[in-house]
Amino acid sequence: MVNYHAHTFRCRHATGAERQYLERAIQNGVTHFGFSDHSPFVFPDGHESWYRVPMNLRYEYMESLGKLREELRGKIELFIGFEMEYLPAYFDDMLKTVNEVGGEYLILGQHFLGNEHPELIHAARGSDDETMLSAYTAQVIEGMETGVFSYVAHPDFFKFTGDEGVYEAYDRKLCRAAVRLGIPLEINLLGIRGKRIYPRESFWRVAAEEGAEVVIGFDTHDTKAAYDEKSLPVAMALIESYGLNYNPYPTLICPRTKKPLEMRYDLLNSTEKT
Repeated sequence: MVNYHAHTFRCRHATGAERQYLERAIQNGVTHFGFSDHSPFVFPDGHESWYRVPMNLRYEYMESLGKLREELRGKIELFIGFEMEYLPAYFDDMLKTVNEVGGEYLILGQHFLGNEHPELIHAARGSDDETMLSAYTAQVIEGMETGVFSYVAHPDFFKFTGDEGVYEAYDRKLCRAAVRLGIPLEINLLGIRGKRIYPRESFWRVAAEEGAEVVIGFDTHDTKAAYDEKSLPVAMALIESYGLNYNPYPTLICPRTKKPLEMRYDLLNSTEKT
């Protein structure tokens, strides 16, 4: 009953109030919840992506959720982090912003291939080009190697439409890197309820063969998805069918220290987590 993948209205493609999310989660027995809205960042030329937490709301995001944590202490454990792209040329600046505001954890959500905003290629638009799949896989692995991400959100996000054998080879490369680095891979419930290309069964078959650690993320964008009772059984069936190495209580990594956050599962004795 853990979910560390949730967004707020600040990203401009999610709706509902954070309190409503948490109330629904509590009502359905969720004990640990994390907000991980898209990390704020402005490119050097002044461009600010529309889907991120705006820079002028970055402290408000942390402060408002911090107040909610105090109000609901003893009912649910709340963590405040970000979902972040790995853009090699700007990674240090992006991480600096997250650490300055006190982001408690990061999940790697690689939606794009590339670096510069005019040239970013959306990974879900579809391609049969092995060169693009190779570059995307390398970018995700390089992101994992930074040691600041708690897990990889929707690692099967890239919509490869070419030869299945080619796709499997890069899946295996990514999964082996995840095992080597000890970083879990997320089965994403938004992909299930939105009938997207992910979760892609062939990816998770390979993940099972390689022994990759697997977690579940609700990818909450509205109040109802703060507990997704319809998609969750589908994800669990996928886990069971392939015998995936499922961890129901993933460890969160502090991006500042690269050390695990203190996790408490006894809500009656809940204290500070970092």
